[in-house]
Amino acid sequence: MATEQYHEPAAELSSEIRTFARMITGLVEEAEAIGWYEQRISLEKDKEARAIMENAQKEEFKHFGMDLEFLLRRKKEWREILKGILFTDGDIVEAAEKAEKKAD
Repeated sequence: MATEQYHEPAAELSSEIRTFARMITGLVEEAEAIGWYEQRISLEKDKEARAIMENAQKEEFKHFGMDLEFLLRRKKEWREILKGILFTDGDIVEAAEKAEKKAD
């Protein structure tokens, strides 16, 4: 089934670009699922149900990470920028600006 993940004619796109678009779509879907679980978990009163939801959310987070890593292996500049932002201390915006300048 076709989706709205393409903004250009799919037939004109290379297989690599179509795969890239699928992975971006997957990344977005995983992020949405993580957010949905966060909402459900925050309201769930049943301890066992909440534990199941928390486990499911961790799976979605793992999938998000795999999708992101796939994309970063194909976009070296993105990887370099994120290295300057992720797992750092201090102001996030400042770190992002420095990382972007460094990658230029």
